[in-house]
Amino acid sequence: MLVITDTISIPEREVEFSQIRASGPGGQHVNKVATAVQLRFDIRNSSLPDNCKHRLTALNDRRITEDGVIVIKAQQFRSLEQNKADALQRLRLLIRRALTTRKKRVPTKPSKASKSRRLDTKQLQGRRKSLRRKVTSFD
Repeated sequence: MLVITDTISIPEREVEFSQIRASGPGGQHVNKVATAVQLRFDIRNSSLPDNCKHRLTALNDRRITEDGVIVIKAQQFRSLEQNKADALQRLRLLIRRALTTRKKRVPTKPSKASKSRRLDTKQLQGRRKSLRRKVTSFD
């Protein structure tokens, strides 16, 4: 059982693992042993609540296919168990990210005092600039 939040959890039978060979450096060990893990999780056929399913499919994430399947490849560690745990942790974080709601922005207006301060400084700056001009004589 993969616990996402206090109320949401996923049974392990809904998560599918497949062993693959890891890419990258590692010498002979990489060529012999399949320690990398590919996790597949079908969003539409899962036991997640409907609102969570909609939010997950709406996410703009390259790990979610058009069919609504989350594919996570974990190959950071040399052991299969650590890579499985890493893939599950990344799935948990992805689902939690989908569940968080962004705080609605409340538009604000500048206060009367801040408007008057802005206008006062503009007038002051204008006076300073006018004093820098050449003095002309009006005979």
